Amino acid sequence: MELVLLTFLPLVGALLVLCTPRASEGLQRGIALATTLAVAVLGVKLFMGYGVPGGDATPYSFSVPWFSLPSAYAAPTAVHFSLGMDGVSLLMVALTAVLMPVVILSTWGHVEKRVKEFMVWMLVMQTGMLGTFLATDLVLFYFFWEVSLIPLYFLVGIWGGERRLYATIKFFLYTLAGSLLMMIAIIAILFDRGTSDLSALIAQLGDASTEKQLWYFAAFALAFGIKVPILPFHTWLPDAHTQAPTSGSVVLAGVLLKMGTYGLLRFCIQMLPDAAVVAAPWMMALGAIGILYGALLAWAQTDVKRLIACSSVSHLGYVVLGLFALTPAGLNGGMLQMVNHGISTGLLFLLVGMIYERRHSRALDAFGGVATVMPVFAMFWVFTVLSSVGLPGLNGFVGEYLILLGAFEASPLWSVIGLTGVIFGAVYLLMATRKMLFGACTNPENQHLSDINAREIGLMIPLVVLAVWLGVRPNDFMHKIEPSLATIHRSVADAKQARTAAVEPLAPVTEGVATR
Repeated sequence: MELVLLTFLPLVGALLVLCTPRASEGLQRGIALATTLAVAVLGVKLFMGYGVPGGDATPYSFSVPWFSLPSAYAAPTAVHFSLGMDGVSLLMVALTAVLMPVVILSTWGHVEKRVKEFMVWMLVMQTGMLGTFLATDLVLFYFFWEVSLIPLYFLVGIWGGERRLYATIKFFLYTLAGSLLMMIAIIAILFDRGTSDLSALIAQLGDASTEKQLWYFAAFALAFGIKVPILPFHTWLPDAHTQAPTSGSVVLAGVLLKMGTYGLLRFCIQMLPDAAVVAAPWMMALGAIGILYGALLAWAQTDVKRLIACSSVSHLGYVVLGLFALTPAGLNGGMLQMVNHGISTGLLFLLVGMIYERRHSRALDAFGGVATVMPVFAMFWVFTVLSSVGLPGLNGFVGEYLILLGAFEASPLWSVIGLTGVIFGAVYLLMATRKMLFGACTNPENQHLSDINAREIGLMIPLVVLAVWLGVRPNDFMHKIEPSLATIHRSVADAKQARTAAVEPLAPVTEGVATR
């Protein structure tokens, strides 16, 4: 029942906010903050209790019948409301739980109109995100996937920037295409296998032909690739980030994009191992090219928020590269980097929002010498940039190192290309840092900026602590996810071995023909 409470507590909070008078903005913010804090406490409790030596070895799970199809259909007979948390979903659930109170606290600075509706959509989105990571039934997964996307449409469309309508429509069209592809794949699997239970499908689809697996893989990979986004489906992301309010950008970067990489790992690799083996070289290529292209795209930006948005294309390319290396190091690094990106990029968007509230500009040329008038802001900015570029001792280093190590084992070429992204990433982020913070503060509009306040410092502290913790003691997190990822690696290794065994018997026949 803990998983049910974790998933639906935000929805209860949203209903409470709906019952408040419109003018009671303080009460609405308080209910939203209290709800997300309660979810964070429960999420951390489940995280700390997972995989404890001597504890319950069974992953958290909950399942009850949801609905049955009419008897006229041969299959499936029933769909279950099934939730479960294993090592694959553990970190993403914990990140979602911890990040949302930070997001709610950040709204005090920039959300002044329709506070009631904003808090409702935020809490509904949290239920959708948690449900997406916890669902162990394909139909239920699709339900929560759609629930998590609808609020962002309204958050950008109502509280976004000047071009919010353009960004919203673009986001809607891209995600609609991905959702339709996923729905088609789920329906096909339902009537092919007679079940929508994920664990049953993981066991059954391994016996399906590689051709059939590849068709399923293509539909899921396109749906999740749009969400990540993988090149060339990335164009909606900079517009959505740039036009979204600060809190929307933090949620989008911190959690929503990871729904795509989580889906690639859970469905395209774990559920369809044969197809993953066949498609891995192509997916690694897309990941490596995305790393380089995203870095160059970010380097060319003059709007600091758009620069960070484009950097997500590059950073999530590392996750794709690591996952489809299909090696233990790559899988662990990819999983860890999902969390690292959420922390570092979430902090960057928070900081950009803070300075935008004071300066009302995001153009790099509008700044210069800000460190002299906002030293505390400058300290947090430099810390976050170093975290994002992978400074040893901070969260970004271990994930990138494992990804490049695992990718080199699978393909040295794509690993080397990915390594160049590390260099370019440091270039564009340090360039932006120099333009914003250092030099003479000659612009009169920058000379009287107020430094960040106690509330703004307080909401960043949890993410700063996580960045240091992941950098100094990554094994505290990796030990919890390794068993689940090792199981996935074994299934992929078995698929590779089966493909090799199917080809090897042909060799003696070929040699005999050549001899004759």
